[in-house]
Amino acid sequence: MLRDITIGQFFPGNSIIHRLDPRFKIVITLIYIIMLFSGDSFVCLGIGAVYTVMAILLSRIPLKMFWKSVKPLLPFLAITALLNLLLVTSGDIVWQWKFLKITSEGISISIFMIVRIVLLIAGSSLLTYTTSPITLTDAIERLLSPLKKLKFPVHELAMMMSIALRFIPTLIEETDKIISAQKARGAEIDTGSFSKRAKNMISILVPLFISAFRRADELATAMECRCYHGGEGRTRLRQLKSAPRDYIALAVTIIFYAAVIAAGKLLSA
Repeated sequence: MLRDITIGQFFPGNSIIHRLDPRFKIVITLIYIIMLFSGDSFVCLGIGAVYTVMAILLSRIPLKMFWKSVKPLLPFLAITALLNLLLVTSGDIVWQWKFLKITSEGISISIFMIVRIVLLIAGSSLLTYTTSPITLTDAIERLLSPLKKLKFPVHELAMMMSIALRFIPTLIEETDKIISAQKARGAEIDTGSFSKRAKNMISILVPLFISAFRRADELATAMECRCYHGGEGRTRLRQLKSAPRDYIALAVTIIFYAAVIAAGKLLSA
């Protein structure tokens, strides 16, 4: 299961999504998230789904990578769907047993919430899938640069966010290795009662924390050896430059967002 988690991974490519300016990609991702939560009907969600599928196809990233990003959250999706099925009591009753009942409205809301979460995960994953951590750091720093006038540590914040994203796959891989090593030594990680399995997690968390602190110390030493002293006076190998395709992508996103707003108003009228 841990190997299926793809959060923070970057997949090099030469698609039109890869070539977009990372600053525009961050803004587009924010608009996309707002777009998914702006409509409360399946029509609005369908518009968001069309936009998501279009972006995924243009990115040329295999669909199995998006499935891997959704797969670890299947238990959460199942719990969300179950709660909506049992707690929503409005609508026609489809099934009832004693005090438990499932209504048509509950089924509709459950499907709607699952589709929205899947679209949110798949669409927002494109940002890290198609943008390298270094480029993402520069983009965040440039977008937050006006805050420098307020003495806000923009560069340090962007660097911390980039390092956090970069180390998510590393820590997941480290956790998988520790679990395999503990199982080879006879540890029962996946068996026994819940309390026993919770206690067995200590044998995973302790070495994981030690490994994380060791990696952080090695990273700090490496940055000091390279005379890193923050963003002041720092130059960049690649300068961020916008192109017509960036403005076209932003315009298309705004058009889809406007379509969601318009569809929501028409349906509510």
